[in-house]
Amino acid sequence: MKNKLLFIYYQNIKAGGVAKVLSNLANELVDKGYEVDILFLMTEHEDFYPIDHRVKKHYLDSFGHWAFGICKFNKKRLRFIPKLQNINDYIYQLGVTLLMNKWLKDNHKNYDNIISCWYKLSCSLALNKSVRHKTIAWEHISHTTGGFFWSRLRSYYKNLKTVISTNIPGENYFKTINKNAITIYNTMDNEVEAQNFLSLENKNNVISVVARLDPEKNISELVEIISQTNLPDGWKVIIIGSGSMENHIRKELIEKNLSSKIELLGSKNMEEVYELLRTSKINCLTSKVEALPTILIQAMFFSNVLIAYDCNYGPSDIINEKNGYLINLGDQRSFTEKLETLTHNEQFLNSLIQSSFMESQNWRKDAIIEKWKNIL
Repeated sequence: MKNKLLFIYYQNIKAGGVAKVLSNLANELVDKGYEVDILFLMTEHEDFYPIDHRVKKHYLDSFGHWAFGICKFNKKRLRFIPKLQNINDYIYQLGVTLLMNKWLKDNHKNYDNIISCWYKLSCSLALNKSVRHKTIAWEHISHTTGGFFWSRLRSYYKNLKTVISTNIPGENYFKTINKNAITIYNTMDNEVEAQNFLSLENKNNVISVVARLDPEKNISELVEIISQTNLPDGWKVIIIGSGSMENHIRKELIEKNLSSKIELLGSKNMEEVYELLRTSKINCLTSKVEALPTILIQAMFFSNVLIAYDCNYGPSDIINEKNGYLINLGDQRSFTEKLETLTHNEQFLNSLIQSSFMESQNWRKDAIIEKWKNIL
C-alpha cells in the first residue's frame, strides 16, 4: 500500500521560499511512488511554482472565515488600538485553525503522514489529539520567531511524530522538546541541479540579491554597504524582490545617489531569478534572521561566490572558505572589505567561483530525499 502524505501550507501564489521547497519536495516524493496531497489554506489559485499533475490539491478559503471578517472590521473601525495588527494576526490564525481542524476531522484518516509547513500550523496540529501522532512539523524559520506565545505552544511539539529543522542549531533546540527532531536541508529543483559550471568570462560584473523587501531581509543595510564600497567601474547590484520596504528603499537609492549602481527589478518569476544568477558573479544576503536561505544554495549551483551575514540561522550551514564569506551580523565594514576584495581581484574571484560550484554538488537532492524516506 502506498504511503499517503498530506502537506499543509497557506498558498502558492507568489515568490517565497516555503512554497518553492514545498513544490520541489512534493514533486520529488510523488516521483518516488508516494501519494501526495497538498491542502492550501486559500481559495483555488494558479500555482506560482509548478506542481506535478499527480499531486492532488485541496483548498480552504481562510479569508472567507468569520475570523477574517473580524480582522477586516478591526482594521477599518478600530485602527486606534495599539498593536492592532498583532491582535488581528491571532484572530486570523484562530480562524485558520478552526477551518483546518474541521477539514482534518473529515479527512485525516486518508493519510499516513501530515507535514505542516509553517510553525503556526504545526502548533495548532500539536494540540489536535486526532492527528498529532502522525504530524511532522517542517520548520522553515528560526525557532526563536514568534515571541513568547508561539514559543510556549512549540513546547507541544513533544506530541508530534518528529520535527524537521533546516539547520543544525534548530535541530539542537527541537531535540530538547522532541527526541526525534532532525535536520534535513531543502532540495533544489531539477533545473538548478542540472547547471554546468559557468566561467567568469560568461558572466557579467553583477552582484545579485534575491530577497523580499521586508524589514527582516535588511536590504536598507545592503544599500548602506554599497554606498561605502569602492566598486570598480562597470560593477552593479541587481535586486529581485518586492515588499513593504520597496518605496523606502527606492527613496534611499535616490538620496544616496545610487540609482546607477543598484537596480531594483521588483518581483520576478523563477526563470528570471535563475537568469540573474547565471549572469552574476557574487550573491549577497544581509538578512537579520533566516532558517535555511535557499537562494544561497541556488547561487552556488549557478557559480556564484557568496557573502552573507551570519544571522540566526542557516548561512553558517552553507558558507565556508570554499564558497565565500560569512560576516558577523551588522559588520558593514567587513562586508565592504570582502566585496572590494572580490571585485578588485579577478583571478581570486575566478578561483572562488570554481570552488563554490564544486561545493554546490554536496547539496544535491539524492541524500536529502533518502532522509525524508527514512522518516516517512
